[in-house]
Amino acid sequence: MPAEFKHSVRRLRGQIIGWSIGLTLYGLMMISLYDTLQGIEGLAEIIASYPPELMAFFGDMAAIVTPAGYLDIYYFSYMTLIIGIFAIGAGAGLLVGDEEKGILDLVLAHPISRTALFWGRLLGLVTATIIILLIGWLSWAIPAGGTGLNVTRVQLLQPFLPLLAVLLLFAALALLLSMLLPSARLAGMVTGALLVANFLLDALAQLNEELESVVRLTPLYYYQGGSAIHGIEWEWLAGLLLVAALLAVAAWALFQRRDIRVGGEHSWRLADLWPNPF
Repeated sequence: MPAEFKHSVRRLRGQIIGWSIGLTLYGLMMISLYDTLQGIEGLAEIIASYPPELMAFFGDMAAIVTPAGYLDIYYFSYMTLIIGIFAIGAGAGLLVGDEEKGILDLVLAHPISRTALFWGRLLGLVTATIIILLIGWLSWAIPAGGTGLNVTRVQLLQPFLPLLAVLLLFAALALLLSMLLPSARLAGMVTGALLVANFLLDALAQLNEELESVVRLTPLYYYQGGSAIHGIEWEWLAGLLLVAALLAVAAWALFQRRDIRVGGEHSWRLADLWPNPF
């Protein structure tokens, strides 16, 4: 497993570098604009004039004058979607990607168990995600002392923990769906659609209270965002990580019984779904 873990991290190094650079540049830009934005006179009145239907997709815009509100609106509200692209893509192609290239059967021909292969690669994905988020945190933590943000580095780190939990949950879901659907591409598309739907539903629930009972069943309802600088909801965090772990275990169980293909994508075989009774 250690060898597969190192290989997995090495294979993701390009994405780690690319996503880290993007998050660093965005974080530096956002923290540099904080003092400028806070210096705008009548900002609260301007925000209050916007229609609530528009503001529902940006969170509590009135809180933008606070550090937690600023972090949430300009960074953490969208990081689930932005970095979710990486997590879902990497999760969907973690094993099935090599299977579709026709090399997974060659890997398993070596003296390595399916369990070691699965958890070694998954641990590599988790490590890559953590590295990206740590670099994103540094882009805020290092220059924070020279701004009026007035937030400690430990406080800045706290919102990244719920973000990590959500990313791991959707990565594990993509991995599970890759074991069930015909291709890694389809698994990534379905998981991405579920993430976007959850994001939109969470925003619409702020306009329609009747949707709250539905939103409570979705992961993003338990995602704190920037408000985590005031304290982490440990029960929510543990719940997200537990669901991610259960999805990963389910994917592992399916991988153990999986018939490895030589190459290419699956197709929908209707005969398997509706067998001929005659």
